[in-house]
Amino acid sequence: MRMLACLLCVVSALTACGKKGPLIYPDMLVPASPANVSAQQSGSSIKLSFVIPSRDLGGRAIAGVSGITIIRRDEPSGRGAACNSCMSDFAPFRKLNLDLLPTGVQRYGNLLVLLDGDVQAGRTYTYRLTAVTRDDQEGALSVPVAAEMVTPPLPPVLQVISQPTEIHLEFAGLLPVEGAVSGYNVYRTLKGDAFPLLPLNREPLSDNRFVDAGLERGTVYVYGVRAVVRMPSGSRVEGLLSNEAEGRLKDDE
Repeated sequence: MRMLACLLCVVSALTACGKKGPLIYPDMLVPASPANVSAQQSGSSIKLSFVIPSRDLGGRAIAGVSGITIIRRDEPSGRGAACNSCMSDFAPFRKLNLDLLPTGVQRYGNLLVLLDGDVQAGRTYTYRLTAVTRDDQEGALSVPVAAEMVTPPLPPVLQVISQPTEIHLEFAGLLPVEGAVSGYNVYRTLKGDAFPLLPLNREPLSDNRFVDAGLERGTVYVYGVRAVVRMPSGSRVEGLLSNEAEGRLKDDE
């Protein structure tokens, strides 16, 4: 009887421990790399965008990302394939504090967009990013993204036509020196504000007209348009911004 009681105690102790989860190594607790990283020429700058990671390398949710570190490689274009694992070729570029973003960096949820204006035509710029936690743990390095700077395509000519319930935009672009125009991006802001870094349209517009609806009466809107040019290499480049044109809903006649 005593032996049976001892056996039951052992079984109870073993089952009370519960099922153990998978072993998580400490180096898997750091943030995953920023996602959807892209670099594209926009006028005379390079537009860099990425998504702030919300999970660690083990796939668990994290909430302690406080900053982003960006490194950059600057080299002449046309050199061919570069060594992206040669970290000595990269130099510090920006350190972003997510609680106090500098002017020129725009946040859309977990998406961050910024412009690198310290660039020159005829050079290629490669970027890599890491997320940093509040206790200074640096996450995984992102995949490299590169943009080759070319002479910016010329700006379109924009005309705005105000209607009682919507605003019509008409624009015409000039033929680029290289590549072919594949569409247009439309930007809108309020009078007195800077333009956002993301266009109104999700994909480049194939037409040279755009109708903006759902607007507030009595508000003055400012528009700008950039041509999107597909280069011989296959990359897409945004041209210079068109003339700025204002519009507001007309009063009912």
